[in-house]
Amino acid sequence: MKCLVIASREFKTLFLSPLAWTILAILQLIFAYVFLTQVETFTMLQPKLAIIENGPGLTDIIVPPLFGNAGIILLLVTPLLTMQLICGERRNKTLALLLSAPVSSADIIIGKYLGVLGLLLLIVALVSLMPLSLLMGGELDVGKFLANSLALSLLVAAFAAAGLYLSSIALHPVIAAMGSFGLLLLLWILDWTTGIKDQRSELFEYLSLLRHFQNLQSGLISTVDVGYFLLFICGFLLLSIHSLDNHRRFK
Repeated sequence: MKCLVIASREFKTLFLSPLAWTILAILQLIFAYVFLTQVETFTMLQPKLAIIENGPGLTDIIVPPLFGNAGIILLLVTPLLTMQLICGERRNKTLALLLSAPVSSADIIIGKYLGVLGLLLLIVALVSLMPLSLLMGGELDVGKFLANSLALSLLVAAFAAAGLYLSSIALHPVIAAMGSFGLLLLLWILDWTTGIKDQRSELFEYLSLLRHFQNLQSGLISTVDVGYFLLFICGFLLLSIHSLDNHRRFK
């Protein structure tokens, strides 16, 4: 498929620049620090937790905070990875050449999306290896661990789809990055007021990325939460394809 060829090219291109390597190195240092901090926290709390009936275990203390912090950090990083996807092609005057090739707008968008998603899923896999190391000396709730891995994978897939759309409509990569960050941050904090009873909004609760992410983190895999992310991803991909079609039509 043509989109897979584009995806492979995009994935390789990301690693030809120092940006991807730098981001991977910095993120691993940050995630390792967060992980070791949570392990130390569990070690300090273990004597107290042992006397609490049905108290939180190793997985509860380490896994959700690690993946939760990873989600926040990747919200900051993903716009840097997606800002060049279409906007960079336009800025480098190579978009017209790409659009003149015998490939559809859908192939271009899906290919570029899969390329950057491959890097993001690699980051998720590296994060997931840290809790798995606990199996060498302790017990891990595999179900909750897999739920957190799924939650973070769906979250970064949603980040990438939104970032790709902003890259397809922005005229400058910096604007695309700032627009993506602003949009994702808004959707992240959208239901912060739901704790106040008088300001509770079911619409804001449903649109909130954070609420659906945390629901999956809890270990309860709901079709509502998974469906939200899939609709979010498909929606922004369709908007990106439409934007590229308009550019091809009026160029």
